[in-house]
Amino acid sequence: METKKRVGLLDELRGFAIICMVVYHLMYNLKYIFGIDVPIFFDSWFYVVRTIFAGLFIFISGIVCNYSRSNLKRGVQCFFIAMVFTFVTAFVMPSAPDLFGVLHCLGICMMVYGLSEKAFNAIPAFVGIIICVLLFMLTFNFQLGYSGIGGLLRFKMPVELYSSPVLFPLGFPGPKFVSLDYFPLFPWLFLFIAGSFFGVYVKDGLMPAFFYKTRVKFFAAAGRYSLWIYVLHQVIIYPVLCIIFGKSLF
Repeated sequence: METKKRVGLLDELRGFAIICMVVYHLMYNLKYIFGIDVPIFFDSWFYVVRTIFAGLFIFISGIVCNYSRSNLKRGVQCFFIAMVFTFVTAFVMPSAPDLFGVLHCLGICMMVYGLSEKAFNAIPAFVGIIICVLLFMLTFNFQLGYSGIGGLLRFKMPVELYSSPVLFPLGFPGPKFVSLDYFPLFPWLFLFIAGSFFGVYVKDGLMPAFFYKTRVKFFAAAGRYSLWIYVLHQVIIYPVLCIIFGKSLF
C-alpha cells in the first residue's frame, strides 16, 4: 500500500494482529523449545483468539491487494521469504519445520489474486464477499476430515486425500505431517479473496471517516512493517531466549 494512500484503521489492526502473533510465537518457543509452560496461552480459548487474529491479518492482506501495483510480484517475493523460513526452521528445528505457515499461504494467495484479478473485478464486490464467506465456512474443517457449515451441514472428506504427502498446502495434512505453523489454502484463500472484495469499498472511500484516520501510531507503524516484523521476530526472539536459558543455538 502506498504511503499517501494509507488507511489508518487497517494499519492499526494489522499491527495489532502481528504483535499478537509475535507474543504467541514467544509463548510457543517457551513451552515447546525451552520447557517453560505458560498455561493461559495454551488454553483452548487462546487457540480461538490466535485463529481470529491470524484470520484478521489474512483478511486485511486481501484488502490491501487493491492498492498494489503488482500482486503477482508481491506474492512471489512473499513465498520466496516463506521458503527461506522453511529451510531455516528445518535446520534449527528439524522435528517441526515451518512447512506451510502464514507467509506461504499469503504468498500463494497474492499470486492467485494477481493472476485472476480481471476475473475477480468482473464480480460485484457484495456477491464476491458472500460466495467467499460461504466457501470459507465450508472448507474450514478440511484439516479435521470433513466439510460443512457448523452443525447444519457436515460431509466427510475422502480418506485418500489425507494419505498423500503433498496435499497439505490445500488443507489435507497426512498422518505424519508436522509444521511449526500451518495455514493451508483452504479455507484461508477464501478469506483473503473476501478481503480483496471488501477492499473495493475501502479504496473507493465508502467506509466511515474514522476508518481512514490513524489514532494509535505504535500499531500503525507495526502494521506498515508487518512483513519485516514477522520475518525477523523469531530471528531475534530465539537467540535471546537461548542466551537467557543457556541453550545452544543449534
